[in-house]
Amino acid sequence: MALPQLQELNLLHANICQALGDPRRLQILYALQEQPRHVTALADALEMPQPSASRHLRVLRQRGLVVTRREGPAVVYELVDPRIITVLNTMRAILRDVVARQSDVVKDEV
Repeated sequence: MALPQLQELNLLHANICQALGDPRRLQILYALQEQPRHVTALADALEMPQPSASRHLRVLRQRGLVVTRREGPAVVYELVDPRIITVLNTMRAILRDVVARQSDVVKDEV
């Protein structure tokens, strides 16, 4: 497989990686995987102030990771593509393996 072009990687970083750069936004994505929600329900579920949830949702929406739809007076947010959760779960599994290896190295050094 050929190396990805730098231009494509720059787009990936700007559009996806930066959007994933805040743990609260990751929580929001996981919460939206469970079910689409309006901002108040999301803020309540994640125990965060509603203005903070709105700011994070704006970033996720600007980066194309969530979309909105109207339900009467409410705006409901939902994931654009559930594959983002698969990617996050893969990254979490890698993290667990890295931490376990680092722990093993520390034990070997003691």
